[in-house]
Amino acid sequence: MTNRTLNLDDALYGYLLDVSLRETPLLQRLRAETAAMPTARWQIAPEQGQFMALLVKLTGARRILEVGTFTGYSALCMAAELPDDGRMVCCDLPGDYNAIARRYWREAGLAERIELLLAPALGTLSGLADGSFDLIFIDADKANYPAYLEQALRLVRQGGLVLFDNVLWSGRVLETAPDDPDTRAIQALNLALKHDPRVDLSLLPLGDGLTLCRKR
Repeated sequence: MTNRTLNLDDALYGYLLDVSLRETPLLQRLRAETAAMPTARWQIAPEQGQFMALLVKLTGARRILEVGTFTGYSALCMAAELPDDGRMVCCDLPGDYNAIARRYWREAGLAERIELLLAPALGTLSGLADGSFDLIFIDADKANYPAYLEQALRLVRQGGLVLFDNVLWSGRVLETAPDDPDTRAIQALNLALKHDPRVDLSLLPLGDGLTLCRKR
């Protein structure tokens, strides 16, 4: 027994997946195709996708916003749990991976629920209506995380969730004087959220670190 979060070695992580992961064959194929890409590290962990899908169910979310979509795995996980009239807006930059995402969304029968907007995300977000989303997932350019927080708190409804990915940044958040602007931005976000009175907060050691913020 322990009173702190476990450090998962390969065997224990494999056990976690074996006894809890309910990944569909379509999600398995998408993850395998993504794993062969040079940018495969951008892919979220499968247990994280399943957890976020559960959050959609628990919150009754009908409108989801995602910033940073890549090959569409996380969007597919969440969109599958939306009600029939639910909708998801995904923001990303143009890239070859956009076609992969759309192909899998079509195969899943979810393409009509998902709108993919290809432009710098901060510009896209500025044109969206206040309080129009139930759940927002941020997994894009880390240097803009503090700016994404302000936009997300404007766009999410009261009681809605904002999720930030990669908040542990493979341990680089421990660096004392990082040269990397992404690392500095994640550190700034984490410190700011600790005392932000606008949100309820939990940072989970899931994947590369996932922060949940509930708008008060």
